[in-house]
Amino acid sequence: MKINRLTLKNFRTYESQIIDFDSGLNVIVGKNAQGKTNILEAIFFAVIGKSFRTSKEKEVISWGKNSSYVKGEFSRSYRDTIIELVFSDKTKKTVKVDKIPLHRIGELLGQVNAIFFSPDELKLIKDSPEERRRFMNIDISQTDKRYFYLLGRYEKVLANRNKLLKTSQDKETLKKTIDIWDRALCDIAKKIAKARIEFLKELAPFASLAHGYISGGEEKLEIKYNGFSEDIEEYESLMLKALQKNLDKDFKLGYTSVGPHRDDIDIYIDGVEVKNFGSQGQQRTVALSMKLAELEIIKNRVGEYPILLLDDVFSELDAFRRQRLLKFTSKTQTILTTTDFENNNIRAKILKIEKGRVK
Repeated sequence: MKINRLTLKNFRTYESQIIDFDSGLNVIVGKNAQGKTNILEAIFFAVIGKSFRTSKEKEVISWGKNSSYVKGEFSRSYRDTIIELVFSDKTKKTVKVDKIPLHRIGELLGQVNAIFFSPDELKLIKDSPEERRRFMNIDISQTDKRYFYLLGRYEKVLANRNKLLKTSQDKETLKKTIDIWDRALCDIAKKIAKARIEFLKELAPFASLAHGYISGGEEKLEIKYNGFSEDIEEYESLMLKALQKNLDKDFKLGYTSVGPHRDDIDIYIDGVEVKNFGSQGQQRTVALSMKLAELEIIKNRVGEYPILLLDDVFSELDAFRRQRLLKFTSKTQTILTTTDFENNNIRAKILKIEKGRVK
């Protein structure tokens, strides 16, 4: 799959811009603060329906304007798709696929697939488990809408359980009413955990291969699920027992201490935990390898490679890893931003940006 053309109106630094892309490598070159990342953000919005930079969507509207417009023209092996988004300072954003309005953002997922990576993605390794759960949730949701809706249901049930924990006057009253939320939570939790376990089992070997290729094959990468339980057959009953056992603790805390909302991913190089003991270079390479592994997972699940969006990754890689990365990504459409680019006989479409204009 690929993006053929991107149209922007009053989107961040772009007043009016049409950008055509090649099916292979596209390199967006420009100095810092010229608007390179804005292009990737617009594409990501069209694919995922959200920004990788901000939760305040009105920020994408150009200064002094009332609305913003993004149109992506995409191709897949069996059809072409046009995705349009309108952002307004007065209403919620609207999304259309082939001129048909979408009522829920979940309907956008899977229309086109994309993987995004930037140096900020180092937080995937270094930051809290929330970042690693986000990584799993975005990737699984792109190929499994049911999972996306399960997450929404889980969050609602969890919120109701937590509210009950906070507002109940005593434990005896709490015990009479909390069981219904416990059972509903366990039912959804089992399905979420199953999807995550399967995803990581699929991801791990691809990430290991990508890491070996980029780093030169000197280190062994291991990725493991760290959740409540890997026993899916007994997951529901085990979690229900854990919720009941932890009821006193949860009552004092005012929130639920067991479930997929506490999941994490353990990552090791040569048996050493990367988060706490890996070098920054190792952490960066591992994060990139996990993102590249997503290419293969999506290819296996939908039959096509997704669009790869790489934001300023060259600034964090030496010459050897740059070349290895470009060769590795030659299988898919790649849109890469950088302050400078030496092609070294690698075919690429160069898009130069200056002051929010593509030349």
